[in-house]
Amino acid sequence: MPKLPPEVRIRSFDEVALGFNFEQAIDEAERCLNCKNKPCVAGCPVNIDIPEFIRLIKEQDPVAAAQVIKKTNALPAICGRVCPQSEQCEKACVLARKGQPVAIGALERFAADEEAMRSPLPDPPKPEHPELAKYCVAVVGSGPAGLTAASDLARMGYSVTIFEALHKTGGVLRYGIPEFRLPRNILDREIDYVKSLGVKILTNVPVGKAVGVTELLDEGFEAVFIGTGAGAPKFLGVPGENLSGVYSGNEWLTRINLMRAHESIYATPIRIPEKLCVIGAGNTAMDCARTALRLGTKEVTIVYRRSRSEMPARIEEVENAEEEGVKFMLLANPKRFVGNEQGAVKGIECVRMELGEPDESGRRRPVAIPGSEFFVECDGVIVAIGQDPNPLIRLTTPQLKTEPWGGIIVDPQTGMTSIPGVFAGGDVVTGEATVIAAMGAGKIAAAGIDKFIRRKHNLEV
Repeated sequence: MPKLPPEVRIRSFDEVALGFNFEQAIDEAERCLNCKNKPCVAGCPVNIDIPEFIRLIKEQDPVAAAQVIKKTNALPAICGRVCPQSEQCEKACVLARKGQPVAIGALERFAADEEAMRSPLPDPPKPEHPELAKYCVAVVGSGPAGLTAASDLARMGYSVTIFEALHKTGGVLRYGIPEFRLPRNILDREIDYVKSLGVKILTNVPVGKAVGVTELLDEGFEAVFIGTGAGAPKFLGVPGENLSGVYSGNEWLTRINLMRAHESIYATPIRIPEKLCVIGAGNTAMDCARTALRLGTKEVTIVYRRSRSEMPARIEEVENAEEEGVKFMLLANPKRFVGNEQGAVKGIECVRMELGEPDESGRRRPVAIPGSEFFVECDGVIVAIGQDPNPLIRLTTPQLKTEPWGGIIVDPQTGMTSIPGVFAGGDVVTGEATVIAAMGAGKIAAAGIDKFIRRKHNLEV
């Protein structure tokens, strides 16, 4: 896919990937074999009819293609940009066996963007069952899981209210993903579409604090969906993590993406380091590193305890980071963060690693090499090694059964929790995962909520 040159993109937060033009999209769509058994659909967590929307692009009708996608996915412009298609639908493409798969993600983005350019916000589909409007459902969190559950339930006919703790909607889509990967006008348009389905969104309402989960049931909501994501950062547990200049990936991205800490007109300043080390090699780590370059950090280094082939980040994000000047220090792991007299980080004592036998993730376990310690000079560190589920609802809802590590326990078939009428899905259940996986969980829970309400009120199933 075409993209901005590295020397241009590191000077702004403009979107890096430029997307297909009309001719490129038609040429790419022509590669689709329209397989009868649709393996790509089986590889999609939200079951988009991929061959059908690609067929409509072939016929030069991208608006109709976007409408096909929206039958099962209310956020196509987002998914086309941030979903790991190479590990899902594109991986299942027949053409991937001997060459390059059809660029399904880029075509999804093309259809959604063309629809946006050609028309104002399209008319939403009519509710399937308008008589269900008297039944109200509460959705906690406006991230990908919440938006998907809400849009599916609204399309069915239910009255849906989303409760968002922050002052802006979108959850991780807004605070966790930089604008050069997901422009805010795109995010806002997708959320406006969900609102157009009849979904009401209330911001600045932290459920678990302002109102309890079971209180929502007592106040007349038939069911509650919890989609509060994974916003509790993980740390290494090594000395010096409390030094000034050491951030979690979540804090760094939230302060920049949501609080605009890098812009002088906002009262939430952040100090920009000269030499930054980012610990970890997932998408969050790449986002942190690439953001720092755009803010003016002169040298950014990814420190990762495994080798390049084990990096969990999308291949294109690793390549983009490398093109933009991010350095990689592989097979190295921090032992402690070292501070100066003022309590600010001035470097990291690291140890060299080697790969041993595979661990539970299937990747070879990194093992420290005795006596291989070395020092890395830096005046900023971002620890981006993952996030655990947000704890607020767990801590304020004792009836809710959770895993020892914090994930809410649900019935995988319905999304129902241990509390009747309360459902959950996405990162708050699984821990940090992908946007599209959270959306898939939102769809499962929406179907589960529909069945729950119908059985409760003896409605036709």
